[in-house]
Amino acid sequence: MAEALMRKEGNDPVNPTTASRPKRPQPAQPVFESVPLTPGMFTSKRALKLVLELMAIPGPSGEEQAVVDYIVAKLKQVGVPGSTISTDQAHRRTPINGKVGNLICKLPGTLRGPRRLLVAHMDTVPLAVGSRPIQAGHLIGSANKQSGLGADDRSGVAVLLNTVMEIFERKLPYPPLTLLWPVQEEIGLHGARCANIGKLGNPRLAFNWDGGAAEKMTIGATGAYRLDITVDGLASHAGGAPERGVSAVTISGLAIADLQQHGWLGEVIKDGVRGTTNIGVIEGGSATNVVTSRVMLRAECRSHDAKFRQRLVKEFEQAFERAAQSVRNVDGVTGKVAIASRLDYESFVLAENDPSIQAADAAIRAIGLTPERSISNGGLDANWLTARGIPTVTLGCGQMNPHTTSERLDLEVYDQACKIALRLATGNENAS
Repeated sequence: MAEALMRKEGNDPVNPTTASRPKRPQPAQPVFESVPLTPGMFTSKRALKLVLELMAIPGPSGEEQAVVDYIVAKLKQVGVPGSTISTDQAHRRTPINGKVGNLICKLPGTLRGPRRLLVAHMDTVPLAVGSRPIQAGHLIGSANKQSGLGADDRSGVAVLLNTVMEIFERKLPYPPLTLLWPVQEEIGLHGARCANIGKLGNPRLAFNWDGGAAEKMTIGATGAYRLDITVDGLASHAGGAPERGVSAVTISGLAIADLQQHGWLGEVIKDGVRGTTNIGVIEGGSATNVVTSRVMLRAECRSHDAKFRQRLVKEFEQAFERAAQSVRNVDGVTGKVAIASRLDYESFVLAENDPSIQAADAAIRAIGLTPERSISNGGLDANWLTARGIPTVTLGCGQMNPHTTSERLDLEVYDQACKIALRLATGNENAS
């Protein structure tokens, strides 16, 4: 725990009969060290218990069913009606065959006012499978040194769950409220992209918990294209007839070198406009004595500027086409390239007078913090929610070093997030 730490800069109704007695997941037992928390830190001891249990439940993208079962059981435990809880069919429209769709809890409220939406994605990266949460003072890490923690985004999931449980147990008045726990955020924001928006009840304010500092309001984010690149050459014996082969490896290498040499790989700044590109996956070949006939690559192009993002994609296409034409065998045969590009998520920036920004700003100030506005260079569920007509502010909940084995959760910040969420859910952001 002594190392340097850095905060993170993701349709069918549930049958009330079966939902009331779900197969309870069996998370790894959290381990507690005898280091006391700051006195009075938590409004509810439950908030701590929830996040510890949630981080121990395995649930990578597409395998969130156990998390759904846990949340539904906890909601019913405090009297949330089964008729308000449902899942949609988002997982049937995503690229992978997921086990369950987005979990939605749509509550009528006890006060009049615009409906509010609280959001936090359920899935984790694969590295977090095997997490064994262990507490030391105000930090939580994983006792399994080979795994991540899963604070991204089980801390956000816990913030939402604790909020609705507080409202029901304490019988707090609240306006119309929807809670959305999306699936498959970590592999492309698919849950938010494919969500059944009609089931959310037309919310006018929306807040997403996924990040570090509680006072940080992410009001905009970059957009990204994903590229699937297939390079086809011609196989031949590498020792007996190498001259008759067309190497897909060579073509790929030349294209990558071209992009690097001309400033189109990594951080890209051209004419004052910024973007980033990366080739993250390269697959191909099966033996050293065969000229490789096929290489497959996966890449991404990001920018806040939509036109520049398209230019980045075009530069990739041209570099690979040039490389394919430059590699010929003795018979004059060249390679071929096919690139399939698709929009992963569009960039956005919320207007300064957006009601969600104003409410979040007030809630943060109400607990004694100073709000900080931020624009993210990564994608968020807020990208697709905003694109689909629900402008969404993203707030932090204590995540540190996400997607690594040194991932941590800062409990003091997590507690601040719980307090902010309760104010926003009950419409008390301006109360002293």
